[in-house]
Amino acid sequence: MSHSAIQTIMQHRSIRKFKDKKLTNDQIQTIVKAAQMASTSSYVMAYTIIGVTDERIKEQLAAISGQPYVQKNGHLFVFCGDLHRATQLGAPDEIETMQASLASPEQFIVMTVDAALASQNAATAAEDLGLGICYLGSLRNDIRQVSEILQLPERVVPLFGMAVGYPDHKPEQKPRLPFEVVYHENHYQPFEQQLPFIKKFDEKLQAYYEERKQNSRNDNWSKQIIRKFSTPIRMDVGPFLHDKNVNKQ
Repeated sequence: MSHSAIQTIMQHRSIRKFKDKKLTNDQIQTIVKAAQMASTSSYVMAYTIIGVTDERIKEQLAAISGQPYVQKNGHLFVFCGDLHRATQLGAPDEIETMQASLASPEQFIVMTVDAALASQNAATAAEDLGLGICYLGSLRNDIRQVSEILQLPERVVPLFGMAVGYPDHKPEQKPRLPFEVVYHENHYQPFEQQLPFIKKFDEKLQAYYEERKQNSRNDNWSKQIIRKFSTPIRMDVGPFLHDKNVNKQ
């Protein structure tokens, strides 16, 4: 049964356990076509979506990610930023004049935003079809190897994956930061004004972690963020982008 878009969005939760049932071609096409209807900067549509159906490739990607649901799902999508197409359209002299722009940080932002917008449309469409989804930033654990496995040409970057399928569990919905922390009117609000809301959120999230049915723990948001940024990860992404002739300036 279809919900309104807002109902679908508000019911989102990440699904990490799927039934052994593949998506149909119609479902895949609906999800991809919904992704294509997302806004795109200057009509560039600077992304490509790769559907991975080869079980050997899924196994390789699951090994890179360390997450079994990269392999065990109804369908695996990989969202790539793509400026390669743009380099194939013109004559050699035209392509030469495009090089500086295509390698710029601005166009890297464009490809990343385009892919993210498309993926969120895809996620909402999948959930509206009664499916579950999980974003997979873990594919960047070895971004160079993922690029090689998927045979991505120059200026095509694997940004993240999305596992989609029929949910085989219903996890509790994880709380989000308070409205007052993420919405600032007219200018950025001093952190001191955000802090009381963050402290209340930490208390709420700690209760969530302690009470949830699986993987309960004593934790909160502030502790998580400090842990996350205390250990640099995926530091090979920058050199990889340069080798792809992207984000070089």
